[in-house]
Amino acid sequence: MLNNKFIPIVFFLISLSVLSSYGQYTVPEDDKPPLSERIFFGGSFGLQLGTVTNIEISPITGIWLLPRLSAAAGPTYQYYKDPFEQTNIYGGKSFVRFMFIRDIGQFIPIGMRLGFYVHAEYEALSLRSDFWTGNNTDDSRFWIHSTLAGAGISQSLGPKASLNITFMWNLTESQYQVYDKPEIRIDFIF
Repeated sequence: MLNNKFIPIVFFLISLSVLSSYGQYTVPEDDKPPLSERIFFGGSFGLQLGTVTNIEISPITGIWLLPRLSAAAGPTYQYYKDPFEQTNIYGGKSFVRFMFIRDIGQFIPIGMRLGFYVHAEYEALSLRSDFWTGNNTDDSRFWIHSTLAGAGISQSLGPKASLNITFMWNLTESQYQVYDKPEIRIDFIF
């Protein structure tokens, strides 16, 4: 597993290699969409109520760098409460996503506009020390840095809108497990 000091460097190198591998691709200036058409918004919202309450909101803003390559970033907030304790988790994330198949219907006539992509994400979260370490005298916070990678399915909902399901695995080692294996996220982009 990766050392946390090297996570931002590794994420930057992965992003740079993806961009440089497609650097040969150029769009004629007449065919290039204006910036306003390449920017997108979206995010995800999670809600679990009951003995354990977990509320998460994670908006994003992104841009299509190339017709198949996008990058996005945004804040993350999570409220977590179990029968013994409650905590607030906050931070931010950034990701790159490459659509290797934009519309499977072009290859297989299934009547759906499904796309498939690979996804790499860097996330930094601030955690309350006493909740995660069990030391009730320490009310400070600490940061964990995570690099996640995986793949997903995108269902087109319109010209710029889509519903995405991403399956990711945490590539960084940490004693604090804030993710399932795999981490499954559903988000909307418009």
